[in-house]
Amino acid sequence: MNEPTLPLLGLSPVAGKTIVARFDGGLLSSDGGILALREIEHRLGIAGRLAACIEDPRDLDQVTHKLTDIIHFRLLMTAAGYQDGNDATSPRCDPMFEMALDFAPSGRELCSQSTISRLENLPDIHALLHIGQAMIDFYCASFHEVPKRMILNIDDTFDAVHGSQQLHLFNAYYDEYGFQPIVVFDGAGRFLTAMLRPAKRPSGVENPRLPVQASARYPCQLAKDGAPVAGR
Repeated sequence: MNEPTLPLLGLSPVAGKTIVARFDGGLLSSDGGILALREIEHRLGIAGRLAACIEDPRDLDQVTHKLTDIIHFRLLMTAAGYQDGNDATSPRCDPMFEMALDFAPSGRELCSQSTISRLENLPDIHALLHIGQAMIDFYCASFHEVPKRMILNIDDTFDAVHGSQQLHLFNAYYDEYGFQPIVVFDGAGRFLTAMLRPAKRPSGVENPRLPVQASARYPCQLAKDGAPVAGR
């Protein structure tokens, strides 16, 4: 039964403007920018690329949320400031997130925190390697022609954790527990790949592997076609 909701009357004007307060706005959202990110994802297809690297053990006839949709939702959550999977309670009912995943804002709920957690624990070592290779392929495909030179900026960063995750260590410099992954960007600041590792100072052993992986995955064979890879 739909009951009409009366407006809140008797509010004093502000700066000569009348204030109108109503409570029948229907489905509302404060994440309108998600729709712009939806267009970017449609063009890049990152969620589909990552989903293709993971084997789905579920019975496809019983699946409600496809891997691509779960990953897409998780990417949008991160971009909107919902950093953790357990933050899904609010955005999974948000009409903007529903439309971003090509669902009409009719109250259909997106995947829950538990579904996201199962996804994040699903990839094995082979899937993770394939994901890393897929990101390098995505980067390489962005070039219309083989560049004459590739510069890679390789650095570590600290990522604090608040639990007992695997690989977490106490870092005396940051005075808290976390990871210290290595991230790789090119000379123009575009992301290439990352390597998850414990929160300890890198020894430098990992650095030579990353440029080799980048050049090995490039379809045009950068190193053989006059495009040396330089790391710094």
